[in-house]
Amino acid sequence: MRVHTGKKPFTCDQCGKSFTQSSTLNIHMRIHTGEKPFICDQCEKTFLRASHLKSHLTVHMKEKPHSCSVCGKSFSRLQCLQTHQKIHTGVREYMCFECEKTFTTAGHLKEHQRIHTGEKPYKCSHCDKSFSHSSSLKKHERIHSREKPHTCDQCGESFSFKSELKRHMKIHAVEKPDHHDPCGERFLQLSSVTHSNGKQSQSEITVSSSSSCAED
Repeated sequence: MRVHTGKKPFTCDQCGKSFTQSSTLNIHMRIHTGEKPFICDQCEKTFLRASHLKSHLTVHMKEKPHSCSVCGKSFSRLQCLQTHQKIHTGVREYMCFECEKTFTTAGHLKEHQRIHTGEKPYKCSHCDKSFSHSSSLKKHERIHSREKPHTCDQCGESFSFKSELKRHMKIHAVEKPDHHDPCGERFLQLSSVTHSNGKQSQSEITVSSSSSCAED
């Protein structure tokens, strides 16, 4: 009967949104807690709803009957094709009324609007921090879990964030030697240094090998 009366007695204590049923409120609360109880047995990706998982499973199916007439890319779901086609058409029908920025999907618009509203629905279960996007919460939680998913393919050292790995990789970029020296002395790559006056200078670091040149 509440559907007809419009009565919504179940209210979220985080954002004030109301619902007609307690079960719907419970599902909604997962947005704030970050809980995603439905797990894909193919790739371990998690989802808020069973329906979302069901839709995701088509990604793992080899059959992709929906093809783009412009570039030929194929998709397992018609909705994915329709979203993709906006790349070619340039259609961005979702507009932010605060700044007039436009988006291809309602989901992207909703995420953007949090910049204006300051809403941060994704709360860390370990501390009091909140985030605007679920991806930001996931990255933050690595601080607590000490998860390090980004591994260097040169030395095997792992990092929590991709930015840390990128900084680390510069060490290996500098360490690559130039073997052109016939005497066995190896020179590292030139490294540019920008000074306070805006000018650049280059310094060269050398590493001597075990062999040495014989004097004439």
